[in-house]
Amino acid sequence: MSIQEKIECAQQDVVKTLQQYFDQSLDTAHIVKEATHYGLFNGGKRLRPFLVYASGEMLGANKQDLDTLAAAIECIHSYSLVHDDLPAMDDDDLRRGRPTCHIAFDDAHAILAGDALQTLAFELISSHNFTCSATTQVKMISALAKASGLEGMVGGQGLDIAATDKVITVQQLERIHRLKTGALINCAITLGALCSEKADKQTLENLSVFGYAIGLAFQVHDDILDVEGDTFTLGKPQGSDLAANKATYPALLGMQGAKQMAQDLIEQAHQALNKIDADTSTLAALANYLIKRDH
Repeated sequence: MSIQEKIECAQQDVVKTLQQYFDQSLDTAHIVKEATHYGLFNGGKRLRPFLVYASGEMLGANKQDLDTLAAAIECIHSYSLVHDDLPAMDDDDLRRGRPTCHIAFDDAHAILAGDALQTLAFELISSHNFTCSATTQVKMISALAKASGLEGMVGGQGLDIAATDKVITVQQLERIHRLKTGALINCAITLGALCSEKADKQTLENLSVFGYAIGLAFQVHDDILDVEGDTFTLGKPQGSDLAANKATYPALLGMQGAKQMAQDLIEQAHQALNKIDADTSTLAALANYLIKRDH
């Protein structure tokens, strides 16, 4: 099975898990439920759920446990996109080829949808009957909370806003993206691994190195696509980062330098995988895929 086929299987599994939640009779405002559903079921790559599955299956984790964790981390990622698109943030009208949540509904319901998705992530993990210990379950909740918050995605977004219209260094840009993008990608890998008793300290450390390397490579390649891609393929306006005066790797390093950086990061990722005593072929294939994708 190709890496693209494996990603598609993960997409189907996490969508099925999430849909089961929304198929319930929820005691809530109908339009809030609709906006929340819209923000979540938006045809994304579901990269983070895939990473949960890939690291967990590599170490023999329980599939139902992985379904729950994959669904939870996709809720966090989707909430961040709904909020990022708002006029007060990136002010985007298009996400993955469709009107953004605040355009399809309105600002207020987009904010509520993002809030709902954030809290749903922790509801899913805390209410699931995991095969691992309660102590490990708490570690999962803690890991996701930290990766999502001030020392993770939210902190990175804040640094990103502060850097808009300013000249920053490559090191400062790397810090932004290690928090804004890398923390949640790394968390997805960690969550999957925590489901398995085989996840010893050394394995988790090597997976962390891998996670941060591919997380940064993912962002570097996104910056490249923002210049070289097209709006139809990207599913968002081409050149949107440039138009918003955001610092990017091509702007700081030149296009060739940015491409070399992405390649070097993927090499670091492979080196980390080589130190893990398990079949890491799926994660290795994903690393290569991340800097070859066109959207």
